[in-house]
Amino acid sequence: MKVASFVMNAFQENTYIIYDDTMEAIIFDPGCNSLSEQQQIVDFIEVKKLNLVKLINTHCHIDHVLGNRFIADKYELKLEAHEGEKMMLGNQPNVAMMYGIPYDPSPEIGVYLKEGEYLKFGNTVLEMYYTPGHSPASLSFFHRETKQLIAGDVLFRDSIGRTDLPGGNFDTLIESIKTQLFTLGDDVVVYPGHGPSTTIGYEKLNNPFLK
Repeated sequence: MKVASFVMNAFQENTYIIYDDTMEAIIFDPGCNSLSEQQQIVDFIEVKKLNLVKLINTHCHIDHVLGNRFIADKYELKLEAHEGEKMMLGNQPNVAMMYGIPYDPSPEIGVYLKEGEYLKFGNTVLEMYYTPGHSPASLSFFHRETKQLIAGDVLFRDSIGRTDLPGGNFDTLIESIKTQLFTLGDDVVVYPGHGPSTTIGYEKLNNPFLK
């Protein structure tokens, strides 16, 4: 499984496209909300000759959903996310207005993803882990063969997701990290929703929120 990352929008959000040798691909958390950012995603897909088959939100905060409508319409995809993020997604037009951000409202969640199940594309299978705390029903996606984790805003290098936003809870987030992510193995590479990648082992040793 290959992972390509793109830093998007004013929040410096990480959008990820993952793909394998079949050239099928998934996009996670498209944050593209300008023509140049949208074109960056399209160009990558075209140059790599990828077949984009899924549109996924790890969670539905504004910086992770700004490009949902564009991707859904461009590639004729349904949005997939946990059902527990439905109310959060529905509130994002108000959040965009509060921040003064242009926002073409996201389509509603068309496919509900459930923890403990598997997300499949091409020859790749991802395990889905329920990791609330930053948002009400965030999901993290783990590829066991290559030990790579798409973590959304749950765990960052030397930090964790904010818990002061609606639906956030500090104790819940810490429990999610320790009981779900820390059990995956120290050599797992974590791709967070903001900032550089890290590893589970590094965060166990160095993250000030998790000691």
